[in-house]
Amino acid sequence: MLTELNSLFQEISSLPANTRGFAFEKFLSEIFATFKLAPRGSFRNPGEQIDGSFTLKDEPYLLEAKWQDKQIGNSELQAFTGKVRTKASWARGLYVSYSGFTVEGLDAFSRGASTKIVCMDGLDLSQVLSGRLALPEVLERKIRRAAETGRAFVPVRELFTSVI
Repeated sequence: MLTELNSLFQEISSLPANTRGFAFEKFLSEIFATFKLAPRGSFRNPGEQIDGSFTLKDEPYLLEAKWQDKQIGNSELQAFTGKVRTKASWARGLYVSYSGFTVEGLDAFSRGASTKIVCMDGLDLSQVLSGRLALPEVLERKIRRAAETGRAFVPVRELFTSVI
């Protein structure tokens, strides 16, 4: 199944920008399903769009997914955090940005209030698609590191130095 998902991941990169985002959301739903994380596709609440959700160890996570050329900065991270904070007190979020995150944005974000989100980039996803790492373990390590450090984004290569 990972081989098919890896092929789909490669196909998305060749799509036009205006269709790539929705294809990326569907791809993420498929990878969550592969790892039995009970995904739900995108949905709308009054005044907002949520790109999806999934569960990890019976905990719900909201999803923000971006496949665009520019890296995500503080304002985008703050906007998604705002969506998560307006939900149930136990809600958490995963921000997946194919192009990653700006250093300045992550620094500014980490100086704010405590985080209820963790972040992944395209390189993190590639490691999962390679079959070297399981998505639930990647997410669990990211969550733990965020709890320990307050950093929403820690690259997989820092979390699994012996595997990669």
